[in-house]
Amino acid sequence: MKVYVVTGASKGIGFELAKQLSGAGHFVIGIARTESKIDGVKFIKADLSETEKLESLTNEIIAAAPQHAVSFTLINNAGMVNPIGIIGSVNAEEITNAIAVNLTAPMIISNAFISKLKDSNVSKRIVNISSGAGRNAYEGWGTYCATKAGIDHFSRVVAIEQLNAQHPVDIVSIAPGIIDTGMQEIIRASKEEAFPLLDKFIEYKEQGLLSSAQQTAQKLISFMENEDFKEVGSIVDIRNY
Repeated sequence: MKVYVVTGASKGIGFELAKQLSGAGHFVIGIARTESKIDGVKFIKADLSETEKLESLTNEIIAAAPQHAVSFTLINNAGMVNPIGIIGSVNAEEITNAIAVNLTAPMIISNAFISKLKDSNVSKRIVNISSGAGRNAYEGWGTYCATKAGIDHFSRVVAIEQLNAQHPVDIVSIAPGIIDTGMQEIIRASKEEAFPLLDKFIEYKEQGLLSSAQQTAQKLISFMENEDFKEVGSIVDIRNY
C-alpha cells in the first residue's frame, strides 16, 4: 500500500489531494488545524506554526502508517499568503507566523521524515507545494515570496544531499499555478496599497482563468504517479506537464 501524508488537508488543494488519493485506494494521513471528514483519510489535528511539536508529530505520522507500506510520499502543502503588505508596514508577528507555516514547518517535517525513514528501502518522496511567487518578485508579497523561494532552495539542497544516501528520498518543489481557493479570496480582499497587483488577480477570477482545486489535485497526482523526480529536477511548474 502506498502512504501519502498531506499537510493543510482540510481545504483547497490539500483537501482534494487527500480525497482523491484516498479514493484511489491509498493510505492517506491528513494534517490540519481543523479536521475534515473524508472517507478513508486518517486526520491528525495539528497547528504547523507550533514548530516545537513537529518532530513528535512526524513520529506520530510514521507510526500511523501500515507496516506493509511500499512507498511514502510527504506532501508539504499547508501555506498562507498573509501578511500582504509593503515591507515597512507589515506586522512582525504575522511575518513570524507565515515563516513558521510556509518554511520552518516543511523543513522540520522533511528533516524528521528523512531521518525516521533513512533505513527503509522503499520508495520515498517529498513534494513541496511552492509557487511562482518563489521564482518572481511581487510587490506586497515580501514574506510569501521569500518563504516560497526558501522552500525551492531547500528542495535543491536536499536533492543534492540525497544523491549520497543509501536509501534516498526523491524531492521536488512544484508550483501548482493560480488556483481558485480560499487563498485567492484573501488576495482579492486585500487593499491595492498593500498589494499593487490586486486588479490583475481580480481579473483572473472574473475572466475564469483560475484552475479549480480539483483539477490541480488531479494534475499533481498524475505528476507524482508518472514522472521520475530525478529526471524532471527539483524545481517544477505543473503547467509544463
